[in-house]
Amino acid sequence: MKGNEAIAHAAIRCGTDGYFGYPITPQSEIIETLAALKPWETTGMVVLQAESEVASINMIYGGAGAGKRVLTSSSSPGVALMQEGISYMAGAELPGVFVNVQRGGPGLGTIQPSQSDYFQATRGGGNGDYNVIVLAPNSVQEMADFVDLAFELAFRYRNPAMILSDGVIGQMMEKVVLPPVKPRRTEEEIRKECPWASIGRTQDRTPNIITSLELKPEVMEQRNLHLQEKYRQICENEVRFEAQLCDDAEYIIVSFGSAARIGEKAVELAREAGLKVGLFRPITLWPFPSRQLAELCKGKKGVLVSEINAGQMVQDVRLAVNGALPVEHFGRLGGIVPDPEEIVKALKKTLIK
Repeated sequence: MKGNEAIAHAAIRCGTDGYFGYPITPQSEIIETLAALKPWETTGMVVLQAESEVASINMIYGGAGAGKRVLTSSSSPGVALMQEGISYMAGAELPGVFVNVQRGGPGLGTIQPSQSDYFQATRGGGNGDYNVIVLAPNSVQEMADFVDLAFELAFRYRNPAMILSDGVIGQMMEKVVLPPVKPRRTEEEIRKECPWASIGRTQDRTPNIITSLELKPEVMEQRNLHLQEKYRQICENEVRFEAQLCDDAEYIIVSFGSAARIGEKAVELAREAGLKVGLFRPITLWPFPSRQLAELCKGKKGVLVSEINAGQMVQDVRLAVNGALPVEHFGRLGGIVPDPEEIVKALKKTLIK
């Protein structure tokens, strides 16, 4: 099945309470598949096409405030419209999952794939000092697997989580093992697991107020310090990455998502040509595996960052290695996906002189 279809199937199977979204290429199969599967008849999951991306994110805000597992999806311009709501959710410490199947920009751009939303995803995207947990799948299988993982992380830390995909992974078709069926939580389970939720029945507790607003600066500072401490815990505990053929490598290709799939072939071609090259793939783009990459790069001769943009993740790579070795960038723009031969050529041109 397609990567987008895998997201829809996984959402139903992992006990999602509601999906609120709006069609946009190249992610429209997510809401189309959910509509075709009619989960409201089987699990009770709500599926609603909102009137806009702004409406979608505010529905997510409401569902998350009630402790529900809620999901939305869009593509680059649509996710840009959601940034206010995502910032509000981060400020109110609400869990929710967002899928961005990226396309080229800026503006309306193109419907072809891109990875040019890296900065937006990893730097918060909206106003204020906050971070969103960002998972970058590179296969249809990971599209399915990361739905439940994103919910798990979002609820563990009461923080928005994003699956940052792109048009390649969203549209490509592969075999996939779907996750086991997990029933939706009961209202009693939500009450126990989410004591902060606003569910309309106070019983033996004081009312819960869901808001990101605080007018007393000294209180707001403490709230921000609390958020920063939470982000430090996420950075300490939730870094994920994959390294291939790096032990004996002299040069490292760093890529994420679909670019990492292409990078795997580039490594293969480079080794066939006698070049000792390995691949480092960040799976969490935030938190970024800075410490792990720096350790892996000790004794290496250079790093080539290959991504489908003008150079975004390369900045995090340069910060990670802190000048210890040369770091170069190779990317394609406008929706053009690089081929492995181009990456090997760029490696030779920029680092192996």
